[in-house]
Amino acid sequence: MSAENIRNFCIIAHIDHGKSTLADRILDKTEAITAREKRAQFLDSMELEQERGITIKAQAVRLRYKSKSGKPYELNLIDTPGHVDFTYEVSKSLSACEGALLVVDVAQGVQAQTVANLYLALDNNLTIIPVLNKIDLPNANIEETKLQLEELGVNTDHSVCVSAKTGEGVDDVLEAVVKQIPPPKDLKNKPLKALIFDSWFDTYKGVVILTRVFEGSVQKNRHVELMSNKKKYEVQEVGLFTPHAKITPELSAGEVGYLVCNIKDIHDTKIGETVTDAENPCDKPLGGFKDVKPLVFSGFFPTSPNEYESLRDALEKLRLNDYSFSYEPESSVALGFGFRCGFLGLLHMEIIQERLEREYNLSLIATAPSVVYKVVLTNGEIKSIDNPALLPDPGKMAEIREPMVRAFLHTPADYVGNILKLCIDRRGVQRKLDYLTSNRVLVEFDLPFNEIVFDFYDKLKSISQGYASMDYEIIGYHPADLIKLDILINGKAVDALSFIVHRAKAYYKGRELVKKMQEVIQRQMFEVAIQAAIGSKVIARETVKALRKNVTAKCYGGDITRKRKLLEKQKAGKKKMKMIGTVEIPQEAFLAILKVDE
Repeated sequence: MSAENIRNFCIIAHIDHGKSTLADRILDKTEAITAREKRAQFLDSMELEQERGITIKAQAVRLRYKSKSGKPYELNLIDTPGHVDFTYEVSKSLSACEGALLVVDVAQGVQAQTVANLYLALDNNLTIIPVLNKIDLPNANIEETKLQLEELGVNTDHSVCVSAKTGEGVDDVLEAVVKQIPPPKDLKNKPLKALIFDSWFDTYKGVVILTRVFEGSVQKNRHVELMSNKKKYEVQEVGLFTPHAKITPELSAGEVGYLVCNIKDIHDTKIGETVTDAENPCDKPLGGFKDVKPLVFSGFFPTSPNEYESLRDALEKLRLNDYSFSYEPESSVALGFGFRCGFLGLLHMEIIQERLEREYNLSLIATAPSVVYKVVLTNGEIKSIDNPALLPDPGKMAEIREPMVRAFLHTPADYVGNILKLCIDRRGVQRKLDYLTSNRVLVEFDLPFNEIVFDFYDKLKSISQGYASMDYEIIGYHPADLIKLDILINGKAVDALSFIVHRAKAYYKGRELVKKMQEVIQRQMFEVAIQAAIGSKVIARETVKALRKNVTAKCYGGDITRKRKLLEKQKAGKKKMKMIGTVEIPQEAFLAILKVDE
């Protein structure tokens, strides 16, 4: 099909505003799937996505559409995630498009990720079509939502009102796509220039790359080159998703599809890489993507030491599919060999752990997450610390600096008081409070990243009955009175349980944590002492009592000294067991840090 009849667009929105449901209705209208195949969130093919009801991975699909004028079109649709932890998925998908459907829930109005994703789309020079969704709800406020979008600089004259649930207005969305979104440039006669914006590992085919062709064309048996490492490959298969994988003779300028090039080494490809013709290469590569910096770090350790190699292979394959997390080898005295992994947020960490366990059949222990601190040493050197166990000796540190974020909180006016209290309790400093409308408020706070990484988002949803939303950006590092809190099991520090905390909260956190750990550590044949310590000073202690056998059961009456002798012998045996015995620490103990209530 000529480039004039191709439209590349994506769907962006805040979480739960109806992106995936709208994608379902578009699939229905274009008859891409049969009645037998229909199910909710069709493009969310991952088991985790269907369970949680969220989009984790962006999905591309090619659709055939005949407009009201009778003209045929080829629509390349990309459904993207809405959660802040998956912003990288959104940004790389936008680079493959010329336009975006900005979906807004007219009952909730503009939310934090609506704004963030809108700016990402504008940075990519995309045409924006506002789609006002959920007009069937009794509390829908279309005019108010339009005003909020106008304040963001979005022209709502050509906005489309829809109900993705009932299908009302979806025909108008498709007509708006073909009329308002510009076609890709017709550059088929130029040398091949294609962008890799996603990839994954297939057991039988090797690395499969999802690509948008900007110039030229690619066919089976052609030799292509990856421009960053100059490696050459022969194309084994060219295809597209309709939404099922379908082999096609070629992909030409403006089209989106996949390539199988017999790439066995997963290190050879990179998201943002430019693919060109090996014999007639293009002049310069495409811009690619900015490398993302992980914000939250956690240690992943296999429960069995024999699974270390399997974990490494799984991480390599998973990173091919999700370039926004990082990993490097790490060892722990308590847990053995594993990997220190970096993520964009706590939800991102949970998803990666679940995918490793489900898709690669691994059993993992994850340490409590931490953020990156900067430590200024007495000699002036500055070190980045992402693992509390690596914190230098207090005598060598001049100060510790913690990462700060500027949080943008959108909330109905009724919950402003609760949100201000939550932020102040988390050591936040208020920067701004604006009434966008009579009932919509934007609150800006500077907060320590460590204070929001654990359960801040859950608490925010709880105190606002689900109506408040949040976006944030890292603004730098500030000095703070921080200390390392160690957890000791029978006098030995467990490095994987250490964490950095503000001095004012250390005693409370230590006391509550040892109480939680007393509940989750099972009773042993010997007494287990759980202590929280700052340096050499113990600030809290709990004891898990030993399991006892009634050794005096066989003594009926008689001299008490016989019973005492047996009890003393048992006591000595327990003492010896405590010295040589090892305490099994369950996964719940490492996550107890997250469950210490404020």
